[in-house]
Amino acid sequence: MPLVIANINALAGGMFLLSAFGIVVARQVRSALRFFVLQSLFLAASAVTLSIAVPGEAAPVWHLAAIGGISLITKPILVPWLLRRMLAADVYERREIEQVVGISISLLVALAVTIASYLVTLPWIGAVGAGTAAKINLPIGLSGLLLGAYTLAVRREAVPQIIGLIAMENGAFFAGVAIAPGLPLFAEMAAAFDLLILTFIVGVLTRKVHEQTGSTTVGELNDLREEPRR
Repeated sequence: MPLVIANINALAGGMFLLSAFGIVVARQVRSALRFFVLQSLFLAASAVTLSIAVPGEAAPVWHLAAIGGISLITKPILVPWLLRRMLAADVYERREIEQVVGISISLLVALAVTIASYLVTLPWIGAVGAGTAAKINLPIGLSGLLLGAYTLAVRREAVPQIIGLIAMENGAFFAGVAIAPGLPLFAEMAAAFDLLILTFIVGVLTRKVHEQTGSTTVGELNDLREEPRR
């Protein structure tokens, strides 16, 4: 892989990881969504960059660039638009996100997860003799996936949880574009469509629950009861 391409991909990977940290520590839905948009942009940048010089391929892999284009449309544009349309203004802009763990501890956990991801992937990369792209994308993608899972686990409200879930998909895809560049375009199109459907459903349900209870905290949904018939 040319040095310039490798450096651009490494820069995209570093910014992707910083965006994942931002999602973990964001205090408002709007901030978390902005970090997700940035993460998705760097994901698309990595996919397009790697399509130019995939190891073992004599010509650019255009379907990998097309996958990056699909991600560029669905995640930074359509997903935020859907959530913004579905959510009430106080949920999206003003309310702080309730979470189980404090910000400082979450940063330490995120740092530990990142270091562990590099330690876990190094033996595999050395065993298979992976190229430069995999050495960059695989540990960062695994870190993004685990940080998304951590966000999903420590947030109490539905919308931040869905952001953590789709951030996990970003992490898996960031690793996949390097270790499996032959991923069919149809598979990514199906995943993007499912992502939009999931976002729409969660947005609608969150809006309706907020209208009825004044809260989007998932734990409080356990206390909902059907009114007895008279």
